[in-house]
This record gives sequence, structure tokens and C-alpha cells, in this order.
Amino acid sequence: MPDTPPTGRRAALPDFHVGIRSPDIRRWLASNCGIPGAWTFAAGAPGPHVAIACVVHGNEIAGAVVLDRLLRAGLRPARGRLSLVFANLDAFTRFDPDDPTATRFLDEDLNRVWDSAVLDGPRRSSELRRARELRPLFDTVDILVDLHSMLWPSDPLTLTGETEKAAQLALAIGLPETVVSDAGHAGGRRLIDYARFSEAGSAPAAVLVEAGAHWEDATVTRMEQVCARLLRHTALLAPGAPLPPIDTAPLPRRAVVTQTVTAATRDFTFLREFRGGEVIPQRNTLIAMDGEEEVRTPHDDCLMVMPTPMVPRGHTAVRLARFLD
Repeated sequence: MPDTPPTGRRAALPDFHVGIRSPDIRRWLASNCGIPGAWTFAAGAPGPHVAIACVVHGNEIAGAVVLDRLLRAGLRPARGRLSLVFANLDAFTRFDPDDPTATRFLDEDLNRVWDSAVLDGPRRSSELRRARELRPLFDTVDILVDLHSMLWPSDPLTLTGETEKAAQLALAIGLPETVVSDAGHAGGRRLIDYARFSEAGSAPAAVLVEAGAHWEDATVTRMEQVCARLLRHTALLAPGAPLPPIDTAPLPRRAVVTQTVTAATRDFTFLREFRGGEVIPQRNTLIAMDGEEEVRTPHDDCLMVMPTPMVPRGHTAVRLARFLD
């Protein structure tokens, strides 16, 4: 979700407390596979290539805390291949806890460039350079979990894109407790929307985990649980591998986005504060104004997915979804 407000009449972002420390990852910058910040470990026995990515957005430091811990623990696969990837290094290494929203990206959102035409095209940016650098690695991945966190209040959730294989992967991991199928953003394709993962007829699958608020210990803990559950599900590690014990959790609920609301004006405004995960009981409830246009719920029991109260024009303001059960 956008971390920066639109220009114009809106107030500046509120102050946000950074409750976790950004890890020192200098020891991981060198890599062992020729791609800075990417570490890959292969076993002798065959199996899937599983990858965990973090800091696709440079200020979402909780994922970096988790990958730093996994690397320090010396995890090695008993079969297949495990890759741990610090994605937007240039933005992440500039993170400043006194200005924590400033380094989501440097030139453009790294999670909006994963279209083959864009990657193969002539455009240049810090993020496109990094995406092109990482692309050969992701072209070999069978199962990807992309760790993210959120600026605005929301219950944790997993986004799966539009494929059934990704939804089934999210359900198998079992955390967070809400799994949302969606069509992505008008502004560009996410890593989970990259063709290798989003083609329905192919096996590779990817999910995006929004694990909680950006800079909270609880988000780090939830990400650790997601990683432990992923590695247990894929049976990649030998018994007794140094992972945190897996906590019990309710079975996840699945929802499908029925409408993606993209701000058409700089004056997009919600009628009140909404929290992601809130359910609006009645169809046709007015929830926002986009200039002179009303935004209303398209059906009863409408799930609010990651509402963004300070949204730039052309960006996703909220996704509206329906639970399948």
C-alpha cells in the first residue's frame, strides 16, 4: 500500500513509532550466488526451489529481521533448494527510523514492475535494475513467499493474485487467517503476478503475506511463524531444523476481491476511519468520495481489504471482497 500522501491539500503523514531495530545485514550483501543480498542453498536430494523474499519495499524492515535470523541459524535444505532474498537493497540500506516512510522505494515501486514488457523494455530506474538482477533467480523458483507489512491499521492477510494454486498454497501455510484472491493493482504487476507464478497452467506459485504493522514485534513473530509453516509444508528441511515451534491457529478464511477501488482524483476521502478486515454489513453503503463520485459497497458483508486513507491519484485506495464461506 502507498506510504506517501498525495500532493495538495491533505495533511502530512502522522508520526509513526518504530518499535523494532533494522538488522545489520552487511554480512549478507556479498551473496553466495552472484546476486547481492540473495542467498541460495541446494541439497543433494531433489525437491522444490522455495524462496522467501523480504524488503521488496525498503522500509518494511520486519522481513529483514526474520531473514537475518534464518541466515544466522544456518538453515540448509535436506532436499530441493532454499533461497532467501533481500530484495530492494538500495532502499532498505537508507532506512531511517526518524523518517520511516521515506524509503519504501527510491525511484519507483519494486512491486509494480514485474511485467515482462517492462522488464524487457528500455525504461531505467533503481528498482528496475534490481528486478532485472533478481529475475534469473526468480525464474527458477517453484514456491515463493513474499513478506510484507502495512502502514495503516489492518488485520494480517495473504494476497494470492488470481490463481487457484496460490490460494491453495496460502491455505496450506495456514497463516495469516485471511486469504484474499485479487487482481492486483492498476499501477503495475507485483512479484506474485510475475508470469512464472501467475500462469494458471504452470506449477510455480507465489503469495504475498501482509503480516501486520510495519514496525512491531508482533509482525516479526507472525512472519517467523509463516516461514516455519512454509518450510514444514514443503518438507524442505530435515527434522530438528532450527525453526521456532509452530503455534496453533484457526483455519484461514478465504475471500475474493469483487472490486478494486483506484483513486481517480487527489480528493479521494473515506467517510470515516476504516480498518482492514472490517466487514460492512449492507450493500450500497457509502464508504468514500472520489471527487464528486460516490464509492459504495457492491454487496452485503463486504470485506475491506487494506484501506489507504491518504492515497495518491492512480493508486489503490481499497479492495472490496466477499468471503467464500
